[in-house]
Amino acid sequence: MPKGFYNIPYPDNEPVYSYALGSSERAELQAALVRAKAQEVDLPMVIGGQEVRTGNKISLHPPHEIAHTLGHYHKGGTEHVHQAIDAALAAKEQWENLAWEHRVAIFLKAADLLAGPYRNKMNAATMLGQSKNAFQSEIDSVCEFIDFLRFNAYFMSEIYMNQPDSAAGIWNRVEYRPLEGFVFAITPFNFTSIAGNLCAAPALMGNTIVWKPSETQIYSAAVIMEVFQAAGMPDGVINLIYTDGPVAGDVAFNHPDFAGLHFTGSTKTFQYMWKTIGNNIANYKSYPRIVGETGGKDFVVAHPSADVDALSVALVRGAFEYQGQKCSAASRAYIPNSLWPAVKNRMENDVDSFKMGTVEDFSNFINAVIDERSFDKIAAYIDQAKADANANIIIGGGHDKSKGYFIEPTVIVTNDPMYTTMCEEIFGPVLTIYVYEDDRFEEILGIVDTTSPYALTGAIFSQDRYAIELATKKLRHSAGNFYINDKPTGAVVNQQPFGGGRGSGTNDKAGSSLNLLRWASPRSIKETFVPAKNYRYPFLG
Repeated sequence: MPKGFYNIPYPDNEPVYSYALGSSERAELQAALVRAKAQEVDLPMVIGGQEVRTGNKISLHPPHEIAHTLGHYHKGGTEHVHQAIDAALAAKEQWENLAWEHRVAIFLKAADLLAGPYRNKMNAATMLGQSKNAFQSEIDSVCEFIDFLRFNAYFMSEIYMNQPDSAAGIWNRVEYRPLEGFVFAITPFNFTSIAGNLCAAPALMGNTIVWKPSETQIYSAAVIMEVFQAAGMPDGVINLIYTDGPVAGDVAFNHPDFAGLHFTGSTKTFQYMWKTIGNNIANYKSYPRIVGETGGKDFVVAHPSADVDALSVALVRGAFEYQGQKCSAASRAYIPNSLWPAVKNRMENDVDSFKMGTVEDFSNFINAVIDERSFDKIAAYIDQAKADANANIIIGGGHDKSKGYFIEPTVIVTNDPMYTTMCEEIFGPVLTIYVYEDDRFEEILGIVDTTSPYALTGAIFSQDRYAIELATKKLRHSAGNFYINDKPTGAVVNQQPFGGGRGSGTNDKAGSSLNLLRWASPRSIKETFVPAKNYRYPFLG
């Protein structure tokens, strides 16, 4: 077998297409949307490389056009979770023993397929299934996903090259083994790239995967699986199941070969799973790796020296892009009284210019929220604010689910920094603002730090370097990703590794080598060339 130390070319972040009016990529994507809407797909589970159809078919609909049917998926049950685990374990020995450069080649090929022939199909699936506009889909389901695949391959090679020193007569080395057992990936609806990466990162390190996507992301999850298979992923390495979360969890978390959880979703769900794993800890062959990125109540703090235009744009983009359905979305802001009139005016003008509707009309900045349950939850917060004396809706507040799950971008102003919508995660296009007296800036930093249990993202806007330094220090545990004079969303692989602490997760930083290390179990190997043959040390003489 050929041997060598193989160098992976240092990757660049995938260029983002603009989809500007008159561009060829815009026309090609619009054609892909037409093709996708013209057919109803039949989506089986994929277990051990085989398509599994149950006949229990659940329909899929665009959140912005609920009368249209995109297709159906075949819902599975307990037996399919067992089958997926068995398939993952059966594939494990051959996969983990495959030379690492051949594992890498599969994921690099998947990246090139996404960049080329699958770009429009992946974007169209994400746009229609998750109601993302063209730009939001492009930066997520194509560019970030490609970046995860390419940079993870490079990070893996760096990890493998990280070797210990050796003294004279000794050769020390570290072997980065995959975990013993299977990894359970539970993925969210809001980022197609996260869904792909939560499977791909552990698999790249030699693990085999049972993957349960969100039911509202299945339409694009099927395309991810298609890309993996087209790239040459061996059967059983990644097994895609469509089951209820509790059904899958009951089987996976009670299996002795459960080796790790890769999760993005709600804090409450993650805490419940952690507790379940803890209760079952004596049943496992090893201590499972638990990696999770969960909720956020992300903040923007403005100092009186802040640039009004930069601040206002960051608020409307950070709060309302993808309808606020980002764990990093700006959902609470603290604005000094001296800046508030100008900020309010700029925000009103910007939001008033937003168009809302279907993703197929590229002039729409706002689309629908993901499903009826989400719609009802967000609408309830808005309606409660309308009734509360200490809250005032100054922008938006409307909602309608007759044709799609549409909620207007909404700005609430409150006189209580601990008002409900300043504290609780809403996961929708709702921004709550507290206006403070200019001389209370340092006090406000303390309030920001203690308002919510989360610590995912946050931002400070200021032209005063002393204020920036103060905020950076005071809020050091308040956000795993902290932004200075920028919105708290839009982390880029290898530029801003993503993750938060406190109630926001384990902060294992997707988009960096730190995450990949969680899917390896290192073994230290010491080889002595001329071993001792007498037990006596010199001091005994």
